[in-house]
Amino acid sequence: MALPYALREGLAGFSRAKFAAFASIAALAVALVLIGMTALVGWLVQSAAEELRESAGEIEVYLDPLDGDGTTRMQERLAGLPGADSLRYVSTAEASRIFREEFGEGATLFDDDANLPASFRVRFQGDYASPDSLERTAARVKSWNRVADVNYELDLLQTLESRLSAIRSIGLGIGFLVVLAALLLVGNTIRLSIYARRMLIRTMKLVGATSGFIRRPFLVEGGIQGLAAGALAGGTLWGLYAILLAYLRQTGVADVGWPGGHPLATFGVCVVLGLVLGLFASWVAVRRFIREVRLSA
Repeated sequence: MALPYALREGLAGFSRAKFAAFASIAALAVALVLIGMTALVGWLVQSAAEELRESAGEIEVYLDPLDGDGTTRMQERLAGLPGADSLRYVSTAEASRIFREEFGEGATLFDDDANLPASFRVRFQGDYASPDSLERTAARVKSWNRVADVNYELDLLQTLESRLSAIRSIGLGIGFLVVLAALLLVGNTIRLSIYARRMLIRTMKLVGATSGFIRRPFLVEGGIQGLAAGALAGGTLWGLYAILLAYLRQTGVADVGWPGGHPLATFGVCVVLGLVLGLFASWVAVRRFIREVRLSA
């Protein structure tokens, strides 16, 4: 019987204090939008930075003269390296063409097979594209027979890694401040809503209601407010992030999608997070007022 009563009273709370309920939903929705946009933009920047790091996470393996079978064996060996994502063979003729395109007429002074050996370009993914991992891999490959030299952009990778660390630190700091501000905003709004019904809490205590019995309707109301705010915030984020993605694709800055592969994943996270925040804020607020309300006048 306690559960039906809690559901009935929780729903009735909206009609008794419409403005307070609306204020709580609006505050929670704003907080969720702030949290969501911070998380989505952080994920977007992180994805773009990771893609840039992987594009630079490449080693070029210069070869001594090899016959066809030797080149095939070297290709198989390089393809078996941990984290190897793609492999491209650059023949001496292709290296000469690339060199002439980049350096123009002056390239003919150095354009010979001794200066432009055949090579393999091996690109790595994930953690294998980090400077430390590439340095170990390059040293290992350089010790192989028939490998003349190994080249990779260590300075560029170290710069990218330091920028990634800075982006993560800034993102975590901003995220923490946004979450803290959201919790304070939601908590204060719901506390005001419950404070407006302090006489109801006092009356229930006078007739002998337990703290748990008093708390349940407010938790139901907070949960419903959280669900409504989560749905509202999820729809808002869906529209805002879709506009941002369309702009980025149109300008060619980045070609990324949604976390989880679909906007429904973001919408679902917003609804669940709204429910959790609504329940938590209501629990904290009502617990405080149950403790503070005096039975005497």
